[in-house]
Amino acid sequence: MKPQPGPKPESILNHPLVKEAVADINPENIERRSFIPQKIKVFTTGDSCLEEKEEFKFTLHKEARRILPDIIDNSVQKIVDPGDSARDQKKEFKRKTRIGVVFSGGPAPGGHNVIAGLFDAIKSFNPDSQLFGFLKGPDGILESRYIEITRDLVDRYRNMGGFSMIRTGRTKIDSRGKMDLALQTCRNLGLDGLVIIGGDDSNTNAAFLAQHFKSSGIKVIGVPKTIDGDIQVKTNDGQTLCAISFGFHSAARGFSQNIASLASDAGSTTKYWHVCKVMGRVASHLTLETALQTHANLSLIGEELADYVNRDRLEKAEEGGIVDYNAFGITLRHLSRLICNTIVRRAAFGKNYGIIIIPEGILEFINEIQVFIIKLNKIIADYNHIHDISFHLVFPGLKDKLEYLRHISQGMVDNTPFPIWNLRDDELFNQLPSFFQEGLLVERDLHGNFQFSQVKTEKIIMDMVKEYLGVLKEQGRYKIGIDREEYKTLMDTGNLDLQSHAKALFKDPLADFLLVRESIISLKTLKQALVSNDLLGDEEEIPRPVVEIFKKSQPEFKTQTHFYGYDGRGSDPTQFDCTYTYNLGFTAFHLIANGSTGQMAAIKNLEKDFSQWEPIGIPIARLMHLEERKGRLELVMEKALVDLDSNAFKVFKMVREKWVAAKAGPDAYRRPGPIRFSGRTEEDRPITLMLSSLDG
Repeated sequence: MKPQPGPKPESILNHPLVKEAVADINPENIERRSFIPQKIKVFTTGDSCLEEKEEFKFTLHKEARRILPDIIDNSVQKIVDPGDSARDQKKEFKRKTRIGVVFSGGPAPGGHNVIAGLFDAIKSFNPDSQLFGFLKGPDGILESRYIEITRDLVDRYRNMGGFSMIRTGRTKIDSRGKMDLALQTCRNLGLDGLVIIGGDDSNTNAAFLAQHFKSSGIKVIGVPKTIDGDIQVKTNDGQTLCAISFGFHSAARGFSQNIASLASDAGSTTKYWHVCKVMGRVASHLTLETALQTHANLSLIGEELADYVNRDRLEKAEEGGIVDYNAFGITLRHLSRLICNTIVRRAAFGKNYGIIIIPEGILEFINEIQVFIIKLNKIIADYNHIHDISFHLVFPGLKDKLEYLRHISQGMVDNTPFPIWNLRDDELFNQLPSFFQEGLLVERDLHGNFQFSQVKTEKIIMDMVKEYLGVLKEQGRYKIGIDREEYKTLMDTGNLDLQSHAKALFKDPLADFLLVRESIISLKTLKQALVSNDLLGDEEEIPRPVVEIFKKSQPEFKTQTHFYGYDGRGSDPTQFDCTYTYNLGFTAFHLIANGSTGQMAAIKNLEKDFSQWEPIGIPIARLMHLEERKGRLELVMEKALVDLDSNAFKVFKMVREKWVAAKAGPDAYRRPGPIRFSGRTEEDRPITLMLSSLDG
């Protein structure tokens, strides 16, 4: 019987099951798009008014007052219900409004919901109001490229990750000419306000634009975005106004799910150390959150390393009546020793595997490396400024760059009494591996910052770890512990005496995990131990079970490296970020409708229950400080580092020894589960914020 011909290809594609299987949109997407986040109570009652909160104080920088005189005296503003008696007076809410919105910088989960909240807010007061999205970031403003954002467009991206609705870019509007162009575009569109969704640099930009736009009446509002979590705002007396930027929770959960899967793999194959580098150029917030989410065996917090003091070295110096300043701050070598210590301790209990999490910018917290970075930033920036051409174009190869540095150290370029790059710098720098030298000389980003993501930080550190583990192995101090039951089983196969061999082979013959003596580092020394304990004759072969035990005790250190960054910033937002960003959109509109400008939209009490969330505007100008950019000091919004006195870090510090799990028994790994946008099984805010809610 001849086989029946199958359906034609075109008819297969028309089959309902095939259509569903290969559709661009799956049921999960449809359900996610239909999710409606909660709104803070004040946004459910109609219009609002602003309550000036003069009690929140900040240290003002003189330069900020000079450059931003029209917005520097802004105070924190709380959005409140005006009450029925004043509600009819709020005509500003009901008139037709035109607002522009732009994404600036890298994506962060939840950005689309800021636009959704902004859109829903303006349409709820006047259906004729319009929202315009500038395309591909600030370039869209400068080049007057935009689209009108419609309900169909908003509905397509609700609760979805990425910034693909209008895309993003990193151009800075940082000159008078660019600001004039931006103002002209906004005037031509007849905008009442402009909302800038971005990180610290973008919110800094928002402040400068607010100052430039002030006389035009166009309001400018910033929205705090960065997965790094380094936009946090506290007052002078420690009150938290903005606990975290949006996108942080989603990225941390995305990273944590992947790291938890690696932990499962590590515990299954028992042969790899997975080294996970997570984003965080300046601060280690993501590392701390992913550590709390996954219970990785070792997580390095850069801020703690920078705070490190070598007590032994300090005491030794004090005995000699001197101060050893090198005792303050950790070195790369010491850091590698700390990592080795964890690896060796786990191996002693048969666990020659594990998970290490390091922040992307860990090198910036190591004094010896930070000095190099600061000096090289200055040298490159000065060259670009003086010669008006890129340092990296003129000196494309590592050899060319090193030659230029050598000329500086020899006074051929910088002949001042104290050149920025001296002979000592040159000597130390030349001791570094060439790939590390090349990494430190990598081209700087648009802001003049060192690009940590382009440097294989994990390779630098783990190469040093491997080198020292090799030394420890030769010394017999790095060995894999043998499970007592496994030892018994092997010895029984050769009918060998357990006790007499255990006494000859192991440091502690009665332990649950047996460590081969440090003096036994080869088959030759193994035989010597057996012979000296009258368990073997000089001419006899070592019994096969004993050889097997020795081989099992010899560690082979294997690593797998992973970088978590772009995947997390493009993930779909968690329920927390969906709700947070949706309310940020409403906050931005209500600030504009109430006449605010130069403010950053924020939600106070994020660390508490949703019923306690309060929408506020924070004066960006009051958050400014001077920071080195491209070799010169510039006024920018200050980044927040991990607070070593916070509950989150204190808890981490108290439980991390348990997570090392250098003992018999299972590891303490935690599986956070997949990202969801609804449901009771997902925590309703980052763990670091949960722990912060215990304050006070």
